[in-house]
Amino acid sequence: MPIETLSDILVEISEENKRDYDEGRYGKAISLWNYGPTGGQEFCLRVLADRMRRIDGLYLDEESGWKDVVLTAGSQQALYAILDTMIDPGDVILTPSPAYLGFLAPAFKMGAEIVTIPTDLDGIIPEFVEKAIPLAEKKFGKKPEILYVVPDSDNPKGTTLPWARRKALFDISEKYDLLLIEDQAYKEIQFKGESIKPIKSLDKENNRVAYLRTTSKEAAVLRMGYSVLPKGLKDEVLKDKGYLDLCSPTILQKIMAIYYEKYIDKVLPECLRTYQKNSEAMLKGIEETFPAGKHTKPNGGFFVWYESEKLFNSKQFLIDVAIPNDIMFVPGAAFYPIKGWALEEDGSKLVSSQAKTNSMRLGYSYNKEDEIYEGITRLGKLLTNELG
Repeated sequence: MPIETLSDILVEISEENKRDYDEGRYGKAISLWNYGPTGGQEFCLRVLADRMRRIDGLYLDEESGWKDVVLTAGSQQALYAILDTMIDPGDVILTPSPAYLGFLAPAFKMGAEIVTIPTDLDGIIPEFVEKAIPLAEKKFGKKPEILYVVPDSDNPKGTTLPWARRKALFDISEKYDLLLIEDQAYKEIQFKGESIKPIKSLDKENNRVAYLRTTSKEAAVLRMGYSVLPKGLKDEVLKDKGYLDLCSPTILQKIMAIYYEKYIDKVLPECLRTYQKNSEAMLKGIEETFPAGKHTKPNGGFFVWYESEKLFNSKQFLIDVAIPNDIMFVPGAAFYPIKGWALEEDGSKLVSSQAKTNSMRLGYSYNKEDEIYEGITRLGKLLTNELG
């Protein structure tokens, strides 16, 4: 977290605001503390639109593109608002298996029929997405509405979709008229490999992909999300956001605008070096001490996913063994729907979704490198004792 940089920005804003007030620019001074437009202040939206155009390759007009950007309370609010405006009970959505809990939970709450799609070490498999669509339509009497993906270093597995898969998913969404939600929470947190353009870069008409970004990984304290949404969807999401919080605080938008315009590219390299060292320490510990199984090797983000060869209940292991030894992880079962459907591994039919209880999500974003290595090797030894 860039504490020193954010502190400097607060001083800069405070001094400017006091100067405006002392010199009689009362309207400008007061506007920093007042309500603003539901979708965000123009000065902030312009900065974000410019960055997404330059860095992400999105088709955003230099003059008017900022009008396609929406600010929310983290990308989580955008996810919730999209589901709230689009999904009625019984509507069908497609997600990877496993998938981000923060998407699965509200989708289940709203009564969606959740169909999970097999993944591998390169993420969700497009061929299986296409196989699932007619099967879902046959089972539920309606085609899917939404396809949800996290292309870069996804939560929970840490996998990154190659460009060929991104294009295939876009083409499938076009062919079957799906809204593709591209959750790019970890886009800025990539420390290995070449940068891959987002799926949204293919959406030249801005009518297919809901593109979600967030400060929560590169400036977490701000808790602000920013999205580029198709026009009709944007209008409905803005209504939903208005019902939830009226607008995002102007002062946070001021901090955000200054950070993204002047500081982020100076701050990120050191952050990425730290995350890479942390991930390497975790992978080293896994490879040295964990029992037979498979694990991901992320190019970025915060997570490694581990599945043991032997069946066991990782949640019960967490309670009985890990926590008493001062170790925490998230059991893999948390990333499967409470109730849903899964495409069989051979793509032939939909079956009742079953969580993989022999799996876990391991995080390396918080602790220091040596702490991560110590904790992971302790966990590995405990797992080996448990599983043999």
